[in-house]
Amino acid sequence: MVDQLLQLREAERKAAHLFSVIQERNLVQTGASEEQLNSQIYSLAEELFGITKYWHKRIVRAGKNTLLPYRENPPNLILDSDDIVFFDFGPVFDAWEADFGRTYVLGNCKRKLKLKSDIEAAWNDGKRFYNQNKMDITGADFYFFTKNLAEIYGWEFGNKHCGHLIGEFPHEKIQGESSLNYIHPNNHQLMCEKDQSGNDRFWIYEIHFIDRRHEIGGFFEQLVS
Repeated sequence: MVDQLLQLREAERKAAHLFSVIQERNLVQTGASEEQLNSQIYSLAEELFGITKYWHKRIVRAGKNTLLPYRENPPNLILDSDDIVFFDFGPVFDAWEADFGRTYVLGNCKRKLKLKSDIEAAWNDGKRFYNQNKMDITGADFYFFTKNLAEIYGWEFGNKHCGHLIGEFPHEKIQGESSLNYIHPNNHQLMCEKDQSGNDRFWIYEIHFIDRRHEIGGFFEQLVS
């Protein structure tokens, strides 16, 4: 029997390596466009792993576009010298899905650097909460904990959910769009419950904090299971 969690962690390890090479090659530069970066990362993933399949649309957002959640499709922006940028990529490795998101800051703006630091710290706060309570919490419990984290850190939470199920491709066609498949305020099912086939469920956890006044947002996500 396939160890699903082991396969998901291996897919995430490869996604993390992809993002490390993005930094090594200094792809996030002033003057690049969101679309250009998206294409470069697609080509890099094919070069490193031979993959061309993604289970969700590839997202590169800069500047005021970082305020927007996944479902939006804003106009293409060019990166400024003092910009904030985030990536959200869902590559499929050997039929197993990864979902990895990170934020980058060009320049030395203290508020943007604080946002980048805070979203990672908040993600780790959430992971500790999940690990300590996962047998007893619902998706709604975890969502409201995360929304409160945004307030604690001095930001606004930027999405209607803070994560979702992940698994063997294509999980989204099997699971559908029910709130039960998201870490969502309407999901009152225990996160530890198995799926309809009696299989374990595994979760991606997302932090998206925003500052509407300064038109910036930051994003951090990965496997929390």
